[in-house]
Formats: sequence, C-alpha cells, structure tokens
Amino acid sequence: MPMLPTTLPDWLALIESRHAETHIDMGLDRVRAVKEKMGLQFACPVIMVAGTNGKGSTCAMLESVLLHAGYRVGLYIKPHFLDFNERARINGEMASDALLVASFDFVESRRGDTPLTYFEFTTLAIMHLISQAGVDVAILEVGLGGRLDAVNVVDADVSIVTSIDIDHTAWLGDTREEIGFEKAGIFRPGKTAICSDPLAPQSLVQHAGSIGADLWLIGRDFNFQGDQQQWSYGGRTQRRNSLAYPALRGANQLLNASAALAALEALRMQLPCGAQEVRTGLALVELPGRFQVLAGRPTTVLDVAHNPHASSTLAQNLGAMGFHRYTYAVFGIMDDKDIAGVLAPMAGLVDHWCVADLPSPRSASSSALADKVAALRPAGAKDADFSVSLFPDPAAAFANAVSRSEENDRIVVFGSFYTVAGVMAARKNSLH
Repeated sequence: MPMLPTTLPDWLALIESRHAETHIDMGLDRVRAVKEKMGLQFACPVIMVAGTNGKGSTCAMLESVLLHAGYRVGLYIKPHFLDFNERARINGEMASDALLVASFDFVESRRGDTPLTYFEFTTLAIMHLISQAGVDVAILEVGLGGRLDAVNVVDADVSIVTSIDIDHTAWLGDTREEIGFEKAGIFRPGKTAICSDPLAPQSLVQHAGSIGADLWLIGRDFNFQGDQQQWSYGGRTQRRNSLAYPALRGANQLLNASAALAALEALRMQLPCGAQEVRTGLALVELPGRFQVLAGRPTTVLDVAHNPHASSTLAQNLGAMGFHRYTYAVFGIMDDKDIAGVLAPMAGLVDHWCVADLPSPRSASSSALADKVAALRPAGAKDADFSVSLFPDPAAAFANAVSRSEENDRIVVFGSFYTVAGVMAARKNSLH
C-alpha cells in the first residue's frame, strides 16, 4: 500500500495526477457507490443550489443570513480563487488543511478500486467534512449542470435553480430547455424546488411536476418589489418588508436574494430567522469576484463573467456606475466559451483591452483574443482612445492597466475565474 500524502498540496497534486488518467464517465454510479461505503449522510437540512449564474451569490446570502440568525452553517462553494480551503466553510471560516486531509484520507480508505475524478473525490471529501462538523444546516453549490453533478448523490430538502442560460454546451445541451432539464435534476419528490429564473424553462416545470416536487416559481409563488431605498419579499406565507439591499452589487441580486428568502421560508419550522437577522445578513454578505468593487482609485471591478448572460449583467452594472474617463479591461477566458457573446455587451464600454494567456490548457490564447477584440474598435478611433495589448498572464495585464490608468479611470477584470484569481494573487503579493 503506497504512503498517502500528509499535506493538502500533496493530496491535491495526487488527485490531479490521477484525474488525468481517469476517463470521465458522466454517470453518478461510481460516486454513489463510494458515498454508500462512506456512510455519508446529513443529520440537518440540506439546501442545494444550481444555475448558470447567481448560484454563488445565493449560497453566500443564505450563509450570511443563517450565521446572523445564530445557526452553525456548513457551505460547499466553488471554484476557489487563492486557496482550495475556500471551497469548504464551517461557520463562516475556511476549513483547515488538517480537516481536509482527514476527509481525503477517509474517502481514499472507502473508495477501494473505484476511480473518481478530481471533482468527484474533492466533492465527497468536503461533503463528508461538513456532515461531521455538527452543523445546523448544509448549503451545497452544484458545479456543472445538476442531474449528473457529484453533489446530486445527496438528497436536498430544498433545491434552488437560479438563472438558466447557455454554458457548458458540450455536457449540458445547447438550448435553455435542455439545460433546464439538467438543472432540474437536483429536485426531489415531495421536497421544495425553487426557480428564480423569471423565464423558467418548460422542461424544468414539467420535470418538477412529473416527480412530485413542490415547485416555487418567481412571479407566481414568490416575488419582490423595490424602490431606491429598500425592497420587500413576498412568499406563499411570509412577507418581509423594509429590507436593505444586499451588499452584493448588481442587477440580478434581488432575484438571488428572493430565492434565498424563499428557501428560508420553506424551512421556517426547522430554521426560523427573524426580520433583523435577515436584514443584517443581506447587508453584510460578501462574495469575492462577483461585481466586487475594490477600495481606492482608479476604480477596480472584479467579475467572473464568462458567459453572455453574466457579461450583459456586468455591462449593465458598469453602465450604472457613473462617469469614468477610460475603461481598461483585463480579460482572459476559456476557449470553449461563447467568446463573441461575452465580448458583445462590453464593446461600447471598454477603451483599452489588456488580454492575457491563462494557466490552463483549455484557455484561449491572448493572440486569438486580441484578434476578436480588435474587431470591436470604433470606426476612426485614435490609438489614445482604443488599444489592444497582449500579456503572458493576468498579473502582467493588470500591472499594465494600473500603470496606464489615472484616478478617474476604471479597470474591469473579467472572464475566467483564472483571470480574477491571477489578479487577486498579484494584489495580495504586492500588499505583502
């Protein structure tokens, strides 16, 4: 029996090296078999969140409100920016290396010769860690899709599907109806199923009906209203008035907040939350990389927008920010994304593009991106007003944008998680 790793970096390296050799069979049979051998189950309510965009925000709002209500909360969220530990949170704190290593050891001791991908192995380990942490509620973010995601071997008490848009077409299909069906795979018979997409696909509605889930649709079963100062939520049995706007900025956050409050309404007997706890939780929620505006000048915005839906939301949010002389974009993205669809909403907003290679074999090359971005040049634009520059990594692209921008300018870092993570890491190093 070979020696098992004793540190988290060594464990992650081992799982990654195995992953390269593991053929991805998209079913859940292997993960379910290992889950049974682990005896993995939760002794508390489980909230599962899927969706194309908005799932991280919805998870963060649920976590914040429940923590302020005094509950012990476990959260599985992904991907991470700087440390793998960001994916597993117990009571608002990242899990320690020691806890993660112990969970990896446990999965390894139970899996026998069943091969698991990197994502499957780490998902089982983190769900085990949360199940053993004595939490009052577990919040699990679904990765790709829903039906075939490793998280879906667990039965949720409340399942939320946020927005449904075209992404990961190779796995999920290329229409909203096909993708909606995949997301609806997290619904369970007799349990609450929430959809906060204002145009819920018929496939999702039909699937919920066919299995006997209790479907809550925004606009039908719950809704929100807002003015300049505050907003209110109305559900099937609960109203919440005079709420502060969520600390997460952006146009879609009331949809996400409403989904979170609908989930809490469904669980009100097990996890009651008072009005003040809801207000405070929403007012203080934090989530890196989602329209995150950094302190200082020039204005710097970090956003992981990497599909057309997220990009048009980002453009809308940037448009509402007020005047900036020039906008610099630090941009890098995966090659399998709808790059033209991501760039289109940003075309009239960005003056100077700093495009970057990313540390992934799946990323689009900076030279290919530069060709696509150059096509956005306004007719007759002078070089002082429009430029495209290429960089080997996001840190170099960001350093260039910082060196050229003045305090009335704006820098927008967007595209892949790798793009935002690269800039976060560079800023962290420069602060030390």
